[in-house]
Amino acid sequence: MPVIPSYGGGRGKSRNAVTESVNFLKTVIYYSKSKYNERIQKYMARFTNQAQLRYGNEITNSNIAVGEITEVLSATKTAVRDTYGQNENVTYVISIVNSGTTAFNGITVTDNLGEYLFNTRELTPLTYIPGTVKYYANGILQATPAVTAGPPLTITGITVPAGGNVTLTYEAEVNSYAPLAAEASITNTATIAGAGVTPVTVSETVNAASGPLLTITKSVSPVPVTENGTLTYTFLIQNLGNTAADAATGVVITDTFNPVLENLTVNFNGTAWAEGTNYTYDTTTGLFTGTAGGITVPAATYTQDPVTGAWGINPGVSTLVISGTV
Repeated sequence: MPVIPSYGGGRGKSRNAVTESVNFLKTVIYYSKSKYNERIQKYMARFTNQAQLRYGNEITNSNIAVGEITEVLSATKTAVRDTYGQNENVTYVISIVNSGTTAFNGITVTDNLGEYLFNTRELTPLTYIPGTVKYYANGILQATPAVTAGPPLTITGITVPAGGNVTLTYEAEVNSYAPLAAEASITNTATIAGAGVTPVTVSETVNAASGPLLTITKSVSPVPVTENGTLTYTFLIQNLGNTAADAATGVVITDTFNPVLENLTVNFNGTAWAEGTNYTYDTTTGLFTGTAGGITVPAATYTQDPVTGAWGINPGVSTLVISGTV
């Protein structure tokens, strides 16, 4: 599915907002049409009938008559991305199709933002981002409807035109109640309801992104250092992701030391590194380059507070120490 650009109420706006807006509208129109056709197929229930005549010792069957029953109001819900990470935004698209000949007015859409039960508490791993709701009827942008952030998120005052469709898009931020471990997921459910409408429920599941997520912090000691003294750089490399960074990940560390160091000693997690095997060093420029895959970092572990239900991250850690003479 085409990627819809992020609209976050002032968050991370594009340098070219006009171009993104046009592309976004084109994507929504395309998406609405494709989902309309998809839902018509899904909600058409086929039925068949065959008559039979008996007379004397004779039996004759009619042809098989085939018909279809289509729900008047149907919907789908889809996330633009199928994975999420800590504090990331997820964009949702709800497409509502009216196959009837009468418009539906005063429709309300309620989204539980992934609510789940933890002990005796209801936790919501998603937080609606204010100002991100966009409302399209037959692909045309409408005035922003009434929105209550919740939880649950509630969007009211929607009209689904006869024989037409409505597309709603909105963003939610992944918060501290979202699980991050490998194979974790968030399923959130939206309900479309209104006067004279049989409520329609749609759900979407997004999975926790799988992979390493590395950060690096560099410190120097001593400060100050005397001329011809020994200077030590310590690199703390942390993995916030749910997957270890192993040799196959191919992590490479580079640094240009200024002032240039001489007589290097290098240790990674307490093990000495050898020049030419584990790293290269240019004594003219001060460029240090680690061998690809030499840096490995275990996966993070995650714990859920037994009282609040908030998830905490215990990052995997590796340490590289480089010393040399100034």
